[in-house]
Amino acid sequence: MSDSLTVSPTSDPRRVRAADGSVLTVPAGWALLPPGDAGLTRRVKAAGPSWTVVEKKGRKIFSRGVWAPEAHITAAQAALEAERATPAYARRREADVRRREREQSEYEVDFANAVLRFLAFAPSFMPQAKLMAVAVSAHATPVGSGTVARTERIPIERRAEAAVIAWMRHQTTAYDNLSIARVKGARREVRRELAEVSRAVLDLHRREGSHPVAACPLCKALAKLVPVQPS
Repeated sequence: MSDSLTVSPTSDPRRVRAADGSVLTVPAGWALLPPGDAGLTRRVKAAGPSWTVVEKKGRKIFSRGVWAPEAHITAAQAALEAERATPAYARRREADVRRREREQSEYEVDFANAVLRFLAFAPSFMPQAKLMAVAVSAHATPVGSGTVARTERIPIERRAEAAVIAWMRHQTTAYDNLSIARVKGARREVRRELAEVSRAVLDLHRREGSHPVAACPLCKALAKLVPVQPS
């Protein structure tokens, strides 16, 4: 067996389905390496044949581990544990953590500025714009959040726009309490309609002039973010 394949799981834990639909039996002497350790997985795959198990649910693909000779997994684990026990590895890890924290901090600032540019509020509404930019960025940018802000497939300007509309959908509309029919496209249509409402609300803040703050869903949502000063 010399193939390195991508397969999907079946109801039998030691049988998998290949891309052509055929069902394969896991070779004797192989073990399943669970997902979660990218460094170990890379070493096991580099050591020889392996079957990568992935499962598609809707539009998402989930890793279910890698089948490979048990001897390769054991050897890779031992080598990696020895490497990770060295002072040099600890120093690299610390440097990586500092680098990721610095990059995350810089991205949060860049994203908040992109949100500000999209909002383009009139000068009299600039305090609200800054408050909203911080709130949207804090919600959308955390690593692993799975929000549109974490994708690099679209420009940051479009990420900021999508993040603003998503934040408003949950903070300024009744979306979270709506009963939406379980019909294909129904949720997408509701989101589209609410997005148009949100854009109209944003437009109120892009021009000078007063509007009824007490009735403005955005003003009310932002007011909740302002900390109460102690008396």
